[in-house]
Amino acid sequence: MTTGPERDLSVSDVREHWQTMVELGEALPGTDLATAADGLRAATWPADTRFAPIVIDTDIGGDPDDALALVAAARHQPDLTLVLTADETGGTRSGAGQRARFARWLLDNVGRADVATVAGASAGGTDYFCVEGLTPAGVAGQPSGPAAVLDSVRELCRNTDGPIRWVGMAPMGNLAHIVEHAPELAARLQVTQMGGALNYRHPDRAEHNIRLDVDAARQVLAAVADGRLARPRLVTSDVTFTPQIGVDADHPIHRTLAAAAEEDSGGWASILAAHLDHWYASNYPSTLQHDALTLSAALGLPFVRSAATTVVLDEIGRMSTAPAGAPVRLSASADYPAFMTWLGTALDPATPAGAALPAHVLPAHVARRPA
Repeated sequence: MTTGPERDLSVSDVREHWQTMVELGEALPGTDLATAADGLRAATWPADTRFAPIVIDTDIGGDPDDALALVAAARHQPDLTLVLTADETGGTRSGAGQRARFARWLLDNVGRADVATVAGASAGGTDYFCVEGLTPAGVAGQPSGPAAVLDSVRELCRNTDGPIRWVGMAPMGNLAHIVEHAPELAARLQVTQMGGALNYRHPDRAEHNIRLDVDAARQVLAAVADGRLARPRLVTSDVTFTPQIGVDADHPIHRTLAAAAEEDSGGWASILAAHLDHWYASNYPSTLQHDALTLSAALGLPFVRSAATTVVLDEIGRMSTAPAGAPVRLSASADYPAFMTWLGTALDPATPAGAALPAHVLPAHVARRPA
């Protein structure tokens, strides 16, 4: 059963609603509201994830939306801690681990040497890689393989208490491996995943991130259904596939990055501008910001509206709702103009790293980290 779409609530929103309900119950003793208020007082607060560590699971190096999302996170989210790569390149495509090397170079140029990178799951020979020649030869290969993925997440869990925000921008091989081999780690993860579609634009196949590793997606949804993994938020292609979040060569984001590249040919803006130009030349004239929109949802920003439902996958990975499916929060709509304003501000080199975004973009309850 699907409920109506609603803006995803932050913990601050929940607390505000809780207080209102308790006060109403106190004002109306002997009523059902008073009984509900008694229950609310005894309730356990949901975990506050606003400042929880962030893991980004990405197939960076293909569509540039991954790289744009990573830079937005690296510049403005001090809690970004770990980057894993999926659909990782193998020996037949520019050598193994090239996505992780590109991520490492990009993070270093943003000034985030503190963020660990690991070359994770491969989905086989990938056709989605368009940054050949951009990463300097001196950038070393990164730790790689399933064991390295588990070790990196274990270390993160040892170094912090509470939930971990997992932002999935790729096929779900890394997440499936954690669910299968380290369920105690999976229990800590609050997953926001780009993937799936109820009405995919190609009815004969599954959405891209699911299609590349259907078995992994099945494992993840099975873990949700049996309680090993908390209910994830899925940001689907139904919501992300729109020209309203496209960045082409004439878009202000590209123009801003290209202008910055002319002034600083070795900086992160020049890397993004070159990546975009490679994509336009070899793939499509625009890149849709699927992954940055997913990032915004994981950060609790108010752009994506979701609805609770249950979903299943058919034999080739196509998604549909079903009463006996895995419980998820499925994207229903998004405020695209506000989102693009946020993204453009986050990626503007003139915006200082870590700066608060304009008040007209974010609501008052989205707070910066306390001093």
